[in-house]
Amino acid sequence: MFPVILRKRLMILVALLSTIAIASCNPANFKTQAAVPQIVVSTLSDPKTFNYALNSEAPNVFTYIYEGLVAENGITGEVEPALAESWDISPDKQRIVFTLRNNLKWSDGQPLTADDVVFSYNEIYFNKEIPTSIKDVVKIGENDTFPKVQKLSDRQVEFTLPEPFAPFLRNAAVAILPAHALRESIITKDSEGRPQFLAKWGTDTHPAKIICNGPYRMVNYATSERIIFERNPYYWRKDDQGNPMPYIQRFIWKIVESTDTSLLQFRSGGLDALGISPEYFALLKRGEKRGKYTIYNGGPTLGTSFIAFNLNKGQRNGKPLVNPIKSRWFNQLEFRQAVAYAIDRETMNQNIFQGLGELQNSPISVQSPYYITAKDGLKVYNYNPKKAQQLLLKAGFKYNQNNQLLDADGNRVRFTMITNSGNKIREAMGSQIKQDLSKIGIQVDFAPLAFNTLIEKLNNTIEWECYLLGFTGSIEPNEGANIWAVNGSSHRFNQPAKAGTTPIVGREISDWEKEIHRLYIKGAQELDENKRKAIYAETQRITQENLPFIYLINPLSMSAVRDRIKGIKYSALGGSLWNIHELQVTKDTAN
Repeated sequence: MFPVILRKRLMILVALLSTIAIASCNPANFKTQAAVPQIVVSTLSDPKTFNYALNSEAPNVFTYIYEGLVAENGITGEVEPALAESWDISPDKQRIVFTLRNNLKWSDGQPLTADDVVFSYNEIYFNKEIPTSIKDVVKIGENDTFPKVQKLSDRQVEFTLPEPFAPFLRNAAVAILPAHALRESIITKDSEGRPQFLAKWGTDTHPAKIICNGPYRMVNYATSERIIFERNPYYWRKDDQGNPMPYIQRFIWKIVESTDTSLLQFRSGGLDALGISPEYFALLKRGEKRGKYTIYNGGPTLGTSFIAFNLNKGQRNGKPLVNPIKSRWFNQLEFRQAVAYAIDRETMNQNIFQGLGELQNSPISVQSPYYITAKDGLKVYNYNPKKAQQLLLKAGFKYNQNNQLLDADGNRVRFTMITNSGNKIREAMGSQIKQDLSKIGIQVDFAPLAFNTLIEKLNNTIEWECYLLGFTGSIEPNEGANIWAVNGSSHRFNQPAKAGTTPIVGREISDWEKEIHRLYIKGAQELDENKRKAIYAETQRITQENLPFIYLINPLSMSAVRDRIKGIKYSALGGSLWNIHELQVTKDTAN
């Protein structure tokens, strides 16, 4: 899932904890490249795709290589012009006309026009044969109707909505894709009758062949090593003096398998900025003055961290996705609530997050005006192992003489919890959850996996029992619509089959799932802010009562950036690089 596909930022809560370095090019390392200012960004895993429409992970390369009609300001959250220089909205809020900037071009020099906008929406995002999560945030109303998109001129596109849709303008930040490079793959079918687009622009494609419209374009990819980007010479943005932007002409996305390695590189001077996880804060704070860097604190991160159980009762090819015995446990509300009460989140915050976080109880980001707390009737699950045991006994579970939890049929309660490997914070969280649940007799087999392997299980095979991860967040709740729509691409706790994959038989949708789905539709239809707040408040109450996700800790968003990096406007919403086009590096950055 990548519910917040509209964001043009790196999100810490996906827990890949990016690291950034900004320096001049080192000729010893890149002998064939001119010595120009560059940025180095490290992440824990290789990209899974270079196809924007098929992406479901963050961080991702698309942050740097694509733009939509609009963008979101990383400080204020306000919608700002991007590829579109302006827009007009009709009085009934159902007709929006975007006017593109003059003389837009793709990274290969071809014109970018209204035809590309119409193509991106009508032939890719609205295409039933293409399993893209973008569908979930552009569907409108109870009938999941798409807007009508038509060209008025080379620079004007009209969107006609079936009804008012409050999030529409913000959702127009989805990337515009090149018709001249992709249309043939939409039309042409493979041997199984599916669009060749589904195999288009995988990571085996040479990066220079990926046509884009953002501030950078890819030029090289070495698996498990790095991706090299260079400034897109056709990018539309220029400063007041007519100078091309971004000012920093190249950056490298290094693939580093451990956050510890990133820390070592930062401390040794190999990196000029670092996304700070809690266990590094005290060490880095002591060296702030000596290292000539500033630690930025943006407050709580946007997004969530949680564990979730696989509630899908379906089968594929006659085989249950989840062992039926375990599926019965997971689908018992008392079981999920017991697990929530058994996790000592306060200790997790103090020991793992060094007190640099807050207990999380809602799927909506704390910065959002729609966020509610216990004072608003939101149920919370403070640590109470005794209550956890009472709930289990009430639900028919029992204990043997070794204090091991058994179900009513005498089966030992034991399950596997997966997460992404290489993230020390996430691995520590998993270890504590394993220990906490052992205190109420549950055995957890904790198994960190390579990120791409994890995503394959979650998105495609759907053969998993419990997972520990996070979703990116936003101030707009509807950006998480693909989590809560019952057939949404990120409805992971009860995931439908993706288009083109083996159907799932026997999947059941609970009444509370349907109600959350209905309320998200209603919230998007409502234009009165007070009424919208009441609607999303109710969704939060339902999620906390039924616990499809058991929320954990919301850490502070922090980064250390060398003082010679100019133009940083740090926030939890945008991170360090949301305004990458205007960052500059002073001359003393040479390695």
